[in-house]
Amino acid sequence: MKEKVVLAYSGGLDTTALIPWLKETFDYEVVCCCVNCGQGNELDGLDERAKLSGASKLYIEDIVDDFSDNYIMPCVQAGAVYEHKYLLGTSMARPAIAKKLVEIARKENAVAICHGATGKGNDQIRFELGIKALAPDIKIIAPWRMTDVWTMQSRDDELAFCQAHGINLPFDASHSYSRDRNLWHISHEGLELEDPSQAPNYDDMLVLSVTPEKAPDKETEVTMTFEEGVPKTLNGKAMKVSEIITELNRLGGENGIGIVDIVENRVVGMKSRGVYETPGGTILMAAHEQLEELILDRDTMEAKKKIGSQFAQVVYEGKWFTPLREALQAFVESTQKYVTGEVKFKLYKGNIIKAGTTSPYSLYNESLASFTTGDMYDHHDADGFITLFGLPLKVRAMKLLEVEKNKNNK
Repeated sequence: MKEKVVLAYSGGLDTTALIPWLKETFDYEVVCCCVNCGQGNELDGLDERAKLSGASKLYIEDIVDDFSDNYIMPCVQAGAVYEHKYLLGTSMARPAIAKKLVEIARKENAVAICHGATGKGNDQIRFELGIKALAPDIKIIAPWRMTDVWTMQSRDDELAFCQAHGINLPFDASHSYSRDRNLWHISHEGLELEDPSQAPNYDDMLVLSVTPEKAPDKETEVTMTFEEGVPKTLNGKAMKVSEIITELNRLGGENGIGIVDIVENRVVGMKSRGVYETPGGTILMAAHEQLEELILDRDTMEAKKKIGSQFAQVVYEGKWFTPLREALQAFVESTQKYVTGEVKFKLYKGNIIKAGTTSPYSLYNESLASFTTGDMYDHHDADGFITLFGLPLKVRAMKLLEVEKNKNNK
């Protein structure tokens, strides 16, 4: 019997060309695995295409709820945003996909896992760190780095290769944006985005959204409830996290929410430019933060901001299956115990506008916050506090004056 390789299969030209290439180059039996993280209609027709291309089997594994509950929500709760803008849509999905690829490889007794990520991007790191952490004995094949045996350098080359192997595909050689889509977002790279001096061609690019200019001249009111940091209802209806994100994608997309043009620093050392559509994710992150600011004390919020930034870095670099990510997540989870309540906001032309927040664990005290004197706050207490709080500044200033005075007396 031939040895088996599990191919991370999307159904696109690159991974379809990999099927006959793997059989021809390594004499493997190719088992395809497409992991559904919410790609939508991109999954249509994959089974027939994989079989016609020479795969012995195709698994289509639905992990939408696992992705939502165990990868997205930890990042939402952490407030994990890479370089202030990127909400980690691709970064979060790759370890979830890697885990499923390993499961299928074990089930099929495969000796190798193959992915079609390029040698310039972040995904090769994320896939391979995940596989190494979960299955160090399984070989990893990355064709785009194997330039001695992978000689195809363009879509034309891949189409010609497929046609030579009797595989006729519904693709053409014309170039388009390079996209990655899942439940959380869709990313766009290539074409005019490769020149930072050029504005994005949003009319041709956007899939989930409209630009704020084209959004309705009317506010959309939204109410959400959370329990221990997890969203539970949207506009009065109880839903799973994946269902809430799906509906927020619709609402956010209609109102031009979450379109971001980024130049980011890749792990491999280069800068890259992309446009990310994350309508539902942007709303969910904002709603969670809106509730947290009412509940978390100052010191915890400050510590959590630092942890959130570090969490984003860890996830971006593909280090999901590490003790550090587990430890950071444990801290974040401990902060979510009382993040329970209701948030109201309005969506309007790219903006998320607060419209009220309530929680049984709110630390906001109207008596303390009011300009009128309340029972819990004596204005005279501020005298001693400011004296002690400002003591280091005063001592330093006195020392500088003393030094300056000594200089003038010489």
